[in-house]
Amino acid sequence: MTPSPTATATATAAAAEPPVPPLELLPRDLSAYRAGNTGIAYVHRFDSGRPGPHVLVNALTHGNEFCGMVAACHLLDQGVRPLVGTLTVSFANVAAYESFDSARPFASRQLVHNLNRVWSAQQLDGTEDSPELRRARELRPVLAAADHILDLHSTSQDVQPFWVYPAFGRNAQVALAIGRPAVHLLMPDGLGSGTPVIQHGRHGEPGEGAGCALVAECGQHFRAATGALAVEVTLDFLAHFGLVAPRPPAPRAPQRRYQLLRTVVVQTPQFAFTRPLRGFETFRAGELVATDGDLRIEAPEDCAVLMPTLQPVPGREGVYLARPLAA
Repeated sequence: MTPSPTATATATAAAAEPPVPPLELLPRDLSAYRAGNTGIAYVHRFDSGRPGPHVLVNALTHGNEFCGMVAACHLLDQGVRPLVGTLTVSFANVAAYESFDSARPFASRQLVHNLNRVWSAQQLDGTEDSPELRRARELRPVLAAADHILDLHSTSQDVQPFWVYPAFGRNAQVALAIGRPAVHLLMPDGLGSGTPVIQHGRHGEPGEGAGCALVAECGQHFRAATGALAVEVTLDFLAHFGLVAPRPPAPRAPQRRYQLLRTVVVQTPQFAFTRPLRGFETFRAGELVATDGDLRIEAPEDCAVLMPTLQPVPGREGVYLARPLAA
């Protein structure tokens, strides 16, 4: 079978692995949680028997983003049960997680497809196959059943944590009420490079009745503090909807908001930034951000960069260009 462009990109990624950062946070054995209680591996559901929302906490959408695993294991290890409504805890891409190699820690992000880009009906109902697509098809009813979704992620570079969400009022209301992270990336027109978990089905549609769906980018993949923040954000999220007891207010930092302008997808192996970037650096309108073979990626207006890639791979995101918004 001819390899798909995504599979080819995965092989290229392995050859271009960036230097190994300090590994404070490492995977643990999840086999005790394999069976779950829903008929879907690694999915656990707890019904309070009382009226209330159905909240999904989703971990390991990417196999090397361990903070979600820390938060999900905290809920399960501590026997957290909802006071009202229903709580579902999901470990998503365990196959990629189990491929982790400390010598190449970025390689276990995915096996073939990016599990956070395949949630369109076109891909889920299509004929293409991969471990991630099979897992997404298994998890489809899990997402469909949830009123509110928290998808826990981390970043390759050590930058300030931030929320990511479709620019619906229902999402902003929850993120602002929780207050941490204090940075928000709003997507007015989607991601532009595929359909993420938080835009699957009704959660990607306008209307205040659809429930909220948020990504929390909790910090650098392998920092212990990233796992600790994921636990706090998860408990804050559950408390917001009444599933756990109210929590003491966390110190609130000034909220900073950005609007996604463009998702730059790498086209060639020659992709390169014009200067070293970690995230949140600013560029003037028309300033050259990167080159990609013969292509010039220029700032469409005065903007900031978010999540610049450490590992340019054709077919994957290189950087997000975002407009700072008034607080």
